[in-house]
Amino acid sequence: MTTDIDGTALAVFLFFFALVTVLGFVASRWRKPETLAHIDEWGLGGRSFGTWITWFLVGGDFYTAYTVIAVPALVYTVGAYGFFALPYTIVVYPFVFMVMPILWKRARDFGYVTAGDVVHGQYGSRGLELAVAATGVIATMPYIALQLVGMTAVLKALGLHGELPLAIAFIVLALYTYSAGLRAPALIAFVKDIMIYIVVIAAVALIPSKLGGYANVFASADAAFQAKGKGDLLLAGNQYVAYATLAFGSALAAFMYPHTLTGIFASNSGKTIRKNAVLLPAYTLLLGLLALLGYMGHAAGLKLDSANDVVPALFRTLFSGWFSGFAFAAIAIGALVPAAVMSIGAANLFTRNFWKAYVDPNVSDAGEAKVAKLTSLVVKVGALLVIIFLPTQFALDLQLLGGIWILQTLPALVFGLYTNWFRAPSLLAGWFVGFIGGTFLVWDAGWKPLHLISLGGEPFSIYTGLLALAANIAVAVAVNAVVPARTPARA
Repeated sequence: MTTDIDGTALAVFLFFFALVTVLGFVASRWRKPETLAHIDEWGLGGRSFGTWITWFLVGGDFYTAYTVIAVPALVYTVGAYGFFALPYTIVVYPFVFMVMPILWKRARDFGYVTAGDVVHGQYGSRGLELAVAATGVIATMPYIALQLVGMTAVLKALGLHGELPLAIAFIVLALYTYSAGLRAPALIAFVKDIMIYIVVIAAVALIPSKLGGYANVFASADAAFQAKGKGDLLLAGNQYVAYATLAFGSALAAFMYPHTLTGIFASNSGKTIRKNAVLLPAYTLLLGLLALLGYMGHAAGLKLDSANDVVPALFRTLFSGWFSGFAFAAIAIGALVPAAVMSIGAANLFTRNFWKAYVDPNVSDAGEAKVAKLTSLVVKVGALLVIIFLPTQFALDLQLLGGIWILQTLPALVFGLYTNWFRAPSLLAGWFVGFIGGTFLVWDAGWKPLHLISLGGEPFSIYTGLLALAANIAVAVAVNAVVPARTPARA
């Protein structure tokens, strides 16, 4: 696709980017607390967000710019298989409805800020706490880096190349996150989500009319898949298990990430969380419409350097400069919101479950908030360095591990909400087997998230994260049977 700078598109993009930058700094005065020098206020917004703020915030950090870019790119490349994200984002909400209000209550009652806090409070084990916290940080880093992948695709479509524009965008993000904490992405999420909805509705209404209708869109995609011998409009028989397990495993992993848990802990009540579990599926409709853009890329006959360019190329090719600039701004802002929440979630984990646990147990509230602020800057710089110095494909490979890694924290975090039967040594042993075993299986499969299994019949693939989780739970149960019982630190 052409990469000449479109002055109109760039001007509109810069206007909206400047708007959210101003909102980011204004956020420090929005619902202003007595002080931001407390991790509850800086990192969780004072645990005061109601239904609508939580809806925009959780939606903003769950449906990211990488979703806007990567899901259509996957559908463009492999067809029906790329739609696994739809059932995944349907299955996840009953899990949220049942589990997250209980977890929120535990966190509120005891002043917990992170998953590591919850695990330490339940089991009294610093080792298990550190394992859960470290896993959260490790799994989040490539996720933040992939927000940069989405922004890079947008900047490329605008004709801006090199690392400088990307670095400037994330310096601005770092500054207003440092200043306002979670209130910044929460306020910006209102603008971001409204813009994304406008862009997607306009795209699915207007693009097909420019391409001969949906019949031609599907026919063109089918012809392209047949010509390449890769992908299809329908799932093949050997893809059913892989599709189902990838969707189910991803659903279990989704709300184990620090950024999604941050949105949960920032809610003002369990009722708010349940309401959001009912309302958030509206984003699944949005995701389904976004996925169709992958098929539209074939009908438009785009010539792409990378499948990640399909959505920006569609807007640049088929829309006027002003609307393209609006769409690019929506996608870029959609990168900033989750990146901010992710960096805050990772910073909270480091501060509470490493710094306070091992470096300065007597740190003051103000000192704790300061460490979290500084850590959030370091996390963003680390993610930026991943994109600048490592190939993008390497970052994408790491993302495949993210869900597998974070899934191994589920037994320690969730089981203790319902039973005291499990003990820390068994859960730690299970985590180790799941984490190391899952990583090895992905590496052995050439960094693919699926593992081929043959039970005598036709081989089939299964999501590696579920295999690792099954091994995790099996080991935890086995070890628990031989480890002497201890009274939990806190029920």
